[in-house]
Amino acid sequence: MTPTNTIAKKEQMTEYVSNGETVKLSPGLIRRYLVSGGGNVTNEEVNMFLSLCRFQHLNPFIRDAYLIKYGDTQPATMVIGKDVFMKRAQKQPEFDGIEAGLIVRNKETGAVEERPGTFYQKSSEDLIGAWAKVYMKNTRVPFYVSIPLDEYIGRKKNGEVNQQWATKPATMIRKVALAQALREAFPEQNSGGMYVQEELPEAQEIVLDDEAVIVQEEQKEEPESTVSVNSVAGALFG
Repeated sequence: MTPTNTIAKKEQMTEYVSNGETVKLSPGLIRRYLVSGGGNVTNEEVNMFLSLCRFQHLNPFIRDAYLIKYGDTQPATMVIGKDVFMKRAQKQPEFDGIEAGLIVRNKETGAVEERPGTFYQKSSEDLIGAWAKVYMKNTRVPFYVSIPLDEYIGRKKNGEVNQQWATKPATMIRKVALAQALREAFPEQNSGGMYVQEELPEAQEIVLDDEAVIVQEEQKEEPESTVSVNSVAGALFG
């Protein structure tokens, strides 16, 4: 058998700034370190994720964003880390605080109440939703959202509530309300595919790792991807 000499091209790194730090990202790094769920991502999915991170100035190595893929036949899902919306809001000079909590119904009287935080009495109350208010220094009325639990509660394919929503529904639904309120208050900073995991049913069956990703220096090269990042960015943001 005649040996064949092949020359692997170095993969081009995409560089951008996130929170004052330079992020270097490539399709190879994404495939090796940044895919959750165990599925095999396509070139298009990898480059869509790279484009999202680049144009939204997200650093996936500190878990600003996640690429989730279940199996090889389901499409990948991209979600934003839980703290991104709040960090961006706190940098805006007009931001003046946020409140969020639950909507519960008394089992005996049927009275509905909005309350702050995530505490409720399961024995005497039904959790039915969540609310959030974002206060702004330049507006008289806060940005307000209220959402029903049944529209977002995560379920398995057989219809059963998945583990995360079954064990901590109050925490999950409050996160959805927070994300939606902050997105409405700051649409320019939080547009273009910016959703938290709790908002997307197809992404809710995995517990995401929130530890920073450590990349080995010698593993930063792979063959070039066949899909252009610029072409994917045009489809996503054009």
